[in-house]
Amino acid sequence: MSTPAPYSPRERTALVFLGTGTAGAYHAGVLQALLEAGVRVDLVAGRGMGAVTAMYAAVDAGARLWDPAGIWRGRPGPRGLYGWRPVWRIVGGSVLLAAVVLALPLLALASLAVAYPVLLTVALLWPSGGAAAIERWRDAAAWISGPVVLGSIVPRLATSALLVAALAALVTYAAARWREGAPREGHGAFWWRALGSPFDAHGALRWAFDGFWQFMRGAARIAQPLPAELSRRYSELAADSLGQPGYREVIFLAHDLESRRDVVFALLGDPWRKRFLTRAAAGEGGELIDLAGAGRVHVADAIAAALTPPLLCDPHLVTFAAESYWRGETHRLGDRPSAATRVLREVRDAGATQVVVVSATPAARLPHTLTRPGAAPRDRLGEAIAAVEAAALDDAVAAVGRDFRAIYQIRLDHNPVGALAFAGAADQRSERQVAVGELVDRGYEDAYRQFLEPVIGASGEQIHGATVVGPTPAPEDLSLKLVKEPE
Repeated sequence: MSTPAPYSPRERTALVFLGTGTAGAYHAGVLQALLEAGVRVDLVAGRGMGAVTAMYAAVDAGARLWDPAGIWRGRPGPRGLYGWRPVWRIVGGSVLLAAVVLALPLLALASLAVAYPVLLTVALLWPSGGAAAIERWRDAAAWISGPVVLGSIVPRLATSALLVAALAALVTYAAARWREGAPREGHGAFWWRALGSPFDAHGALRWAFDGFWQFMRGAARIAQPLPAELSRRYSELAADSLGQPGYREVIFLAHDLESRRDVVFALLGDPWRKRFLTRAAAGEGGELIDLAGAGRVHVADAIAAALTPPLLCDPHLVTFAAESYWRGETHRLGDRPSAATRVLREVRDAGATQVVVVSATPAARLPHTLTRPGAAPRDRLGEAIAAVEAAALDDAVAAVGRDFRAIYQIRLDHNPVGALAFAGAADQRSERQVAVGELVDRGYEDAYRQFLEPVIGASGEQIHGATVVGPTPAPEDLSLKLVKEPE
C-alpha cells in the first residue's frame, strides 16, 4: 500500500466510525482527542455502533459520549443494551424449571442409593442406631417414589411450567401475526416464528436516544418525544446549523433485508446534497434517504437499524412514506458488519478527499497471540462479528483507498473486550478485568499515538500556514498542541 499524502486542513475531511457494540467506547475516546486537538472534520459517517457516535458528533454533542456522566461512563451505563427478549426469558425459565422439577426426584433417589451402603455398614457396627437410620431411609424412599411426589406434585409443577412456556410462545406468535397481517409462505414453523431472535435491541436504542435527549433539552424538564418527532428535531437542528462550529454533515448506513441493498441515510450540505438527490432520482432511490428532506423522520430508524446486529436481534421494521420510492412499504432493516467498502464509497461520493477511519477491531493477529474463544453464545457471536469487520475494513481500504488523497486508520492493537461484552471482560494477556470505560482512554491515547502526533505533527508546517474555514479552530492552536519544536 502506498504511503498516504501528508494531512492537509484544506481538504474535505471525513471521520468514519466502524464497529459493533463496545466499539462505540473506543470511538468516543478517539473523537475526544481529535476535537480537543482542533482537527477539522467536515463529514462524519458510521455503521453499527459507529452510527451512534456519528449522530452525536454531527451536532456538537460528542461530550455526551466520553464525559464521566456520559453514556459510556455514566450510570446506568451500557450494561444490558442487548437483553434477552421477554419470550425467551419466560420460555427458557419455564422449561428450565420443568427440567429441574423432573430431575429432583431422580437426584434424591440416586442420593439415597449412594447412602444405603453407608447406612448398612453403620447398622452392622451399631445395630440399634443403624436400624433406625435404615427405617428412616425406607420412609424417605417410599415418600419420594410414592403417589404424593411422583404422582401429584412433580407432574403438576412440570406441566404448569410447560404450559406457561407454551402460553408465552402463543401470545408472542399471535402478536407477530397481528403485526404482519396475512401470513405469507415460507415464514417457518410456529416455534421459530414465536421465539424469533434471542436478544432485543430496543434497550440499545433507548440508551442512545436518552443520552442525546439529555443533550438537547439541557436543564429543561421536558419529556422525551416519540422517535419520529425526535428524528425531526434532530434533522432540523443539524440542517439549520451546518457550517456552524461543532456541526457537521452526517451519513448513516444500514442494510435492507427486503431489497437486499444497503440503505444510506445522509444529511449533507450543498453541493453534495444536490448530487445525492441526483443519484436518488437516477435510479438509486431505494437506497438513498435524504435526512434533510422527506426522510427527516427516519433518523431514529437509521440508528435502530444500525444497532441491530444480524442473528442476534430481530430486524428493525421501517415503514416508508407513501410518496417515497417504496410507496409506503414496511421493510426489515439491520446492520451489515461487512459494509466498510460501501461506507467509504458514500463518503467519497459526498466529496471527502481524505478520511480518518476509526475501528476497535485489531488487524490480523501474529503468531502466538491467539486467545481462547468465549464460552457464551453472545461472546462467540461478538468474535465472529469482529472478525468480519476486520477483514471488511482491510478489503475496503484496498478497494477504495486510491479514490482518496489519503486514508488514515486509528485501530486498537489489542482489544480484550468483546463486541458484545458490555460488562467488561478478562484480558487473557494481562490476567486482569478490563471495563468498557477503559476503551475510551485507549481510543484517546491511540488517536494521539497513531494520528495526531505522527500525521498532524509531521504536517505542522502546512497546517500553520493554511487557511482554515468552517468549524475548525484557529491554526495557531493546532501548532501549539501538536507541532514539535525543531531540533
